[in-house]
Amino acid sequence: MTHALVTGGGSGIGRAIALALAEGGNEVTICGRRQAALDSVAHPRVHGIVADVTDPASVAMLYDQARAARGAFDIVVANAGAAISATATKVTLDGWNASLAVNLTGAFLSVQPALAAMTKKGDGRIVFIASTAGLKGYPYVAPYVAAKHGVIGLMRALAAETAKSGVTVNAVCPGFAETEMLTRSLDEIAAKTGRSAAEARAALANPQGRFVTPDEVAAAVLWLVSDAARSVTGQAISVSGGETW
Repeated sequence: MTHALVTGGGSGIGRAIALALAEGGNEVTICGRRQAALDSVAHPRVHGIVADVTDPASVAMLYDQARAARGAFDIVVANAGAAISATATKVTLDGWNASLAVNLTGAFLSVQPALAAMTKKGDGRIVFIASTAGLKGYPYVAPYVAAKHGVIGLMRALAAETAKSGVTVNAVCPGFAETEMLTRSLDEIAAKTGRSAAEARAALANPQGRFVTPDEVAAAVLWLVSDAARSVTGQAISVSGGETW
């Protein structure tokens, strides 16, 4: 039995990844802050645990409960994240710290407990869901961009540390995807610029003229955790319709 963890697995990209892994025959533990969201991911191989990735004690509890129920994690997908929109001059220190806490520190805390067991076993897959914001800059989301660049650096450092062990560490970098986070971004753009919803969508569309789907991101994750990708580590894979490469 292969056991996977997907943080932020109750909605959006995390939900799609969890369901794809479960359909592939893996036992999947998902975590998030809202029980209702976790319960909505209905699949016999998906199991929800309420946890906060920014809290080390909560992450330790998550690992303990999941390990007792289904064994150690063979796959960890650090997906939990959030973004706020504001000009850099209006970002508060609290807002800055909150963004780094969930997007960067939370990503580290989510994978750290799995590293020792994976390296000792000589096998394991770690995937960070970063963003094209980890590869380029965007206006009005400076804390998010900084955090996601940090995730890419973290991924590369861990890949270098674990390369000889058989563990792989990679990142998937989605562009704008059809999720609740995108809907909030579009609403904020429309409110702040006076653009219509259609104009806001067009402004964010990738070179293919569309947004990526959560299932497309999940497909990249499935490949990275498969045996076919055992020689792939330290890579930031853009799923963005040509926006970045």
